[in-house]
Amino acid sequence: MEIRRVGFIGIGNMGSAMAAHVARAGFELTVYDLNPEAAEKFAAQHGGRVAENLAALGRDVEAVVTMLPNDKIVREVILGTNGIATTLAQGGIVIDMSTSDPLATRVLAQALTTRGITVVDAPVMGGVVFAKDATLDIMVAGDAAAVERVTPLLKAMGRSLINCGAVGSAHALKALGNYINACAMINVVEAMTIGKKFGLDAKFMADALLPMVNGRQHPLEKKVVPQILTRKFSTGMAMGFITKDLKIAVDTAKALGAYAPLAECTHALWAEAVQKFGGQLDQTEVSKLWEQKTGVRLEAE
Repeated sequence: MEIRRVGFIGIGNMGSAMAAHVARAGFELTVYDLNPEAAEKFAAQHGGRVAENLAALGRDVEAVVTMLPNDKIVREVILGTNGIATTLAQGGIVIDMSTSDPLATRVLAQALTTRGITVVDAPVMGGVVFAKDATLDIMVAGDAAAVERVTPLLKAMGRSLINCGAVGSAHALKALGNYINACAMINVVEAMTIGKKFGLDAKFMADALLPMVNGRQHPLEKKVVPQILTRKFSTGMAMGFITKDLKIAVDTAKALGAYAPLAECTHALWAEAVQKFGGQLDQTEVSKLWEQKTGVRLEAE
């Protein structure tokens, strides 16, 4: 059944931009925000109605989008006293586009199943600029039929949809993507501050490192996908050599008095893998340290 009546909760910087696209796409939009002025201003600029309260919003819509700071607030908005779940009809869908705890999302979905309400998690990648021009990349997870029903709504807000599978999976992937980005950023910052301490120019390092670590040298493109997921482990570079190079980086940082906790931790992990599996193995077999400790196997299915 096609969804036409949509509620949007959270009219902040991201939410207001996203909800504006929903209104422009022709959906019957009702909005709510803890700050009534924000909701009223939105309605004046983009159309739609302002709900007096959460229960009133739930009564008038078929699907509810939440764009809120965290999963605790999402849960309160949905399951709290006079929350959305008190009035949203059976067959309704809650679409949580916040960056929420994936385990909390599963718990919320279980709690709503008995009420005939389905949860779809659909967090986004991209900031306010991408929200404004509807080029967000949206991960989506949940019941296949529910995902199909909300797809036109999500497409109004983004340029691509990545179907992640069971409910909670999109929130998990979003958090992991942010973890990779956050780790990569401080990895670069740490390396460049060591280089600056040594006497290298910051702009020169940035320009030089781009071809050294990105593109065809990016670990996902060069190592994880073609070597680890295929179980080939055949880059031609031994794990022991990488560990030796890491020690050089750590020793250099220490000699210069540079702050390098990430480098020290990275070297320690590679050294542990060498001790456990042998330094002669291919560098990509370092992944087996994580596989063994976590009890999973990184393999393309």
